Amino acid sequence: MTTILKVLFFFAFILALGFGFSWIADRPGEISLIWEGQQYNTDLIVAVTALVGLVAVIMVTWWLLRTLWTSPHSVRRFFRARKRDRGYQALSTGLIAAGAGNAILARKMSARARSLVRADQEPLIRVLDAQAALIEGRHDEARRLFQEMSEDPETRELGLRGLYVEANRLGAHEAARQYAETAAEAAPYLPWAAKATLEHRCRAGHWDDAIRLLDQQKIAHVLERHEAERLKAVLLTAKAEDQLEAEPAGARDSALKALKLAKGLVPAAIVAAKAYMREDNLRKASHTLEQVWKLDPHPEIARAYVRARSGDSAVDRLKKAEKLEALKPNNYESLLTVAEAALDAQDFKKARTKAEAAARIASRERVYLLLADIEEAETGDQGRIRHWMGQALKAPRDAAWVADGHVSERWMPISPVTGRLDAFEWKTPFDQLAGPIEEGSVSEGEKALASLPPVAKVEPPARPEPQFETAKPKIVHPEARVIDAEPQAKAIEPVAPPAKATKPEKPAVIASREATPAAQEPAVVEPFFGRPPDDPGVKDPALAAPEAKTRLKLF
Repeated sequence: MTTILKVLFFFAFILALGFGFSWIADRPGEISLIWEGQQYNTDLIVAVTALVGLVAVIMVTWWLLRTLWTSPHSVRRFFRARKRDRGYQALSTGLIAAGAGNAILARKMSARARSLVRADQEPLIRVLDAQAALIEGRHDEARRLFQEMSEDPETRELGLRGLYVEANRLGAHEAARQYAETAAEAAPYLPWAAKATLEHRCRAGHWDDAIRLLDQQKIAHVLERHEAERLKAVLLTAKAEDQLEAEPAGARDSALKALKLAKGLVPAAIVAAKAYMREDNLRKASHTLEQVWKLDPHPEIARAYVRARSGDSAVDRLKKAEKLEALKPNNYESLLTVAEAALDAQDFKKARTKAEAAARIASRERVYLLLADIEEAETGDQGRIRHWMGQALKAPRDAAWVADGHVSERWMPISPVTGRLDAFEWKTPFDQLAGPIEEGSVSEGEKALASLPPVAKVEPPARPEPQFETAKPKIVHPEARVIDAEPQAKAIEPVAPPAKATKPEKPAVIASREATPAAQEPAVVEPFFGRPPDDPGVKDPALAAPEAKTRLKLF
């Protein structure tokens, strides 16, 4: 750009000079000069040309004299610049070699650079020596060089950075923290120093100091505005959690400030609601939770909203859950909240309807476990319970607070793994994106509902019918003499092996002489106790012989 301006200025000067000579030539005149008694006459154009030529000669003569006067210095500066260029070339080659891990070439180039460029005038030579020492494993020398650089205002930040890295390598975390804090206080625009200091202050719970450092970074334009506001909201939420027990009012103010910076920050809304509840301001607590619920339906928001008042009955909690559903209709979390509240209120029909609607929206483990609980409470059908439990095993896992692969039951401001601020996100863990068999979807919920077995009909056990011993028929003679169909003596015979069943013979009928043909027909009498009483005075002659044989066998 400068060269172009110079060229343009040169052409403009030539054009102005030509225009001036042309204007004078169009207006001829004479000039008379009397000097020491002599009169000199000449044309105007000749006088002007002579004047311009004289100025040019004077300028050229001055340049020649100045060049001759300054030539020794110019020659010396030329050779010094050439030497410096060679030194910087060696320094550049050495830094590239150090970055590539070539310690021999880096040390060689460092020595050459020192011979061409003064070390006290070029701090990069110290940097090259420190890098070469680190590559060769001479950490003591590297720390000494970094310490020297930290004492020089020009290389202070670079020296502190080297000392910080070395302290972390040796495990001296306290020393590393001090180096980082020193650098952050002097230069809050350094990302590594601000990040390390911020993480340490967060671990120690120094939230006010962390917020002050974050504000300095925002002023220095190290962070974008939206990122700085988000991190500040996280710090304010963490501060509010610490203040909740001792200072509910302070916790409320901090949480509300966090919500102004990040309106959808669920932990801030929960802390603010708890602080309002401690002040017995249930209306503002509910209003705060409702505002965040409209932006991001979250199960923790629903749990805090439904159970805001400890004295509420199950029916009251169901009404609150239905109010949340009205704020965010046809939503998975809204339907699940109503279903859980309805189950607690023993409204199984509503609980089942809402849970099935949630399963159609998203097939997740939580909704299937809820359906299994509903089934157990309502029907107790083990087949249907096993069906829902099987669906829960196949379905994707529910979302949780995850940071750097660590799954936590509660939100935390920093990651316990890396110490990173605002690391926790509400999402499905990476290792649990789907169940062990297949990934769930909307169609999976429909399939699960369609494959639900019907309720098994449980019939009451049948009462056993009473069994009565049927006595063998008895033959009663008209003369009131009762005769057993089988002799009683057979009951005490020794047990014989089972034989093939034969057709039983008809019992003998003994009639008296005076019996008429009609009276000789047998009359069957069912005794009350199964057997007629034996009368020792009444004997049947027909049974005498078998009884005698039985006695002989017994004796």
